Amino acid sequence: MPETKNQAPEQEELLEEGTEEASAQPTPEEQPKSEADQLKEQLNALNDKYVRILAEYDNFRKRSQKEKDAIYPRAAADTVEKFLPIIDNFERAMSSPCGDETFKKGMDMIFQSFMDTLSALNVEIIGAPGETFDPQLHNAVMHIEDENYGENVIVQVLQKGYRIGDRVVRYAMVQVAN
Repeated sequence: MPETKNQAPEQEELLEEGTEEASAQPTPEEQPKSEADQLKEQLNALNDKYVRILAEYDNFRKRSQKEKDAIYPRAAADTVEKFLPIIDNFERAMSSPCGDETFKKGMDMIFQSFMDTLSALNVEIIGAPGETFDPQLHNAVMHIEDENYGENVIVQVLQKGYRIGDRVVRYAMVQVAN
C-alpha cells in the first residue's frame, strides 16, 4: 500500500501538468492562422480600402462638377452687371434730342446689337409700368396714392432691373401706387 500512496502524488503531479498543458494550448480562436486565412484578411482589408477610395473619388467628381456648373452662371451675371451702367448711359443718350439723324440711327443700331447680345445670354429686363410689385424683383423707392392705379402696381420705373434665369442681376427701382 505504501506504493499506492507514493503513486498517488505522482499521478496528481501528472494531472496538474496535464491541466497546465491543456491551458497552455491555444484555443481554436487563439491558434495561429493559416497563410490562406491571413491572405483572405489582407484581401478583405484592401478591398474595403479600395471601395472607400472609389466612393471618395466619386463624391469628389460630383462635387467638382457641381462647382463647375455653378461657375458659369455666376460669371455671366457678374459680367452683365458690369455692363449695366453702360446700358443705362446709352438709354439716357438715346432719349436726348439729336440733330443728326444718321448719327442717331447708328446709335440705335449699336444699342439694338447690344440688347440682342444680352438676349442671347438669356438676360431679361424686369420692371415695367403696370406690373404688380414683387419685392423679390423690384426695389420700391417711392410710393404714391392714386385711385387710377390698383394696389401694389408699378407706376414708374426709375431704373430697369435685369435677371438671368432665376438669378436677379439688378433689382428694378420703381415707384409703386397704393
